[in-house]
Amino acid sequence: MSDQNQPDPISTKALSLRLLALAVGMFGFGFLLVPIYDVFCEITGFGGRTNAEAIVNITTTADESREIQLEFVTTVNQYAPWEFHSEADGMTVHPGGLYEAYFVATNLTEKHKIAQAVPSVAPQQAAAYFKKLECFCFSNQEFMPGEEKRMPVRFVVDSDLPDYIDTITLSYTFFDTARLTDNSMNMDHSEEMTHPEPSKH
Repeated sequence: MSDQNQPDPISTKALSLRLLALAVGMFGFGFLLVPIYDVFCEITGFGGRTNAEAIVNITTTADESREIQLEFVTTVNQYAPWEFHSEADGMTVHPGGLYEAYFVATNLTEKHKIAQAVPSVAPQQAAAYFKKLECFCFSNQEFMPGEEKRMPVRFVVDSDLPDYIDTITLSYTFFDTARLTDNSMNMDHSEEMTHPEPSKH
């Protein structure tokens, strides 16, 4: 009987090793893509992300021949003990002009709380043109029990905003950082329970 149809054990082992290396490589590449994706989003505005740090040097010359309708949307993360809203539903702005809007948050508990606001812009093509010079979202916000805060955002809509965009929605989601920390610790604890360290003898 011919041995031509029998698989070569050496070739099979080599193929297995190659597949394993490919799987490990794909996992590592996927892990590496996370920070790359974050940088890409911050630079391009993809996903509705805006600048995470204050822009210092910017020229502000309003193009009064063009108007942009800016809408404000506020959301409180699930179970977060806050009231959070914008003072106005929106405003009309001219590209290139410097503007300021205010948002109000109230700590509904009798405890000291720390919050973090996460912004996004829609349509996502407009995010790269929405430049924040000052924003309460740049850092955590501390609240005393029952405290109410009036928080500003100063911004410019870049004059290079594409002509087909005439409405921008600026959204903020308010998070309780303590709850985020608790969730993270619970996840770490769950992983420890799932993969306990081997006992030492």
